[in-house]
Amino acid sequence: MRNFFGKMKGRTQSPPRVDMSEVIWSWTGSFIGISAVGLIHFSLLDQTSLIMIIGSFGASAVLVYGVTRSPLSQPRNLIGGHIISAATGVTAYLIAGKIPWLAAALAVSSAIAIMHITKTLHPPGGATALIAVIGGDSIHNLGYLYVLMPAGLGALTLLVIALLVNNLAPKRRYPEFWL
Repeated sequence: MRNFFGKMKGRTQSPPRVDMSEVIWSWTGSFIGISAVGLIHFSLLDQTSLIMIIGSFGASAVLVYGVTRSPLSQPRNLIGGHIISAATGVTAYLIAGKIPWLAAALAVSSAIAIMHITKTLHPPGGATALIAVIGGDSIHNLGYLYVLMPAGLGALTLLVIALLVNNLAPKRRYPEFWL
């Protein structure tokens, strides 16, 4: 029991603060990336039943523009994590959507398991799976189109901006790996 509670103390210190150039490059990348996704949504799709922007892209922006070297930020994880999680979320909704709490839990936990198995773990993918269940009629009406748009196309847009902006910075390099 003592060992159990001892684990909750933590083992190391928080990492050092990043320098101001990292802050500026992270801000610039996320501003351009989220602007691109939002611009496509509000300029081209807002009058249609299609959606391009979902909440989980905010968390993806933190990863691909703020912690570019993390394994969770790499293209395989960004694209694969969103696509796999979106498909898992839609499937969970179709199977158990009449019991929303069960569908939500099934979507997120299954998405995590499948991302682990496929080496595409991307934490915002959990939100993408959850949105497929709790996103309301506008999301539910998309069916499996949700996998391609907004999840796949939005993640691809964030990736293109990450490749451009992160490699403009003198001290940055993105990605660390593709597959």
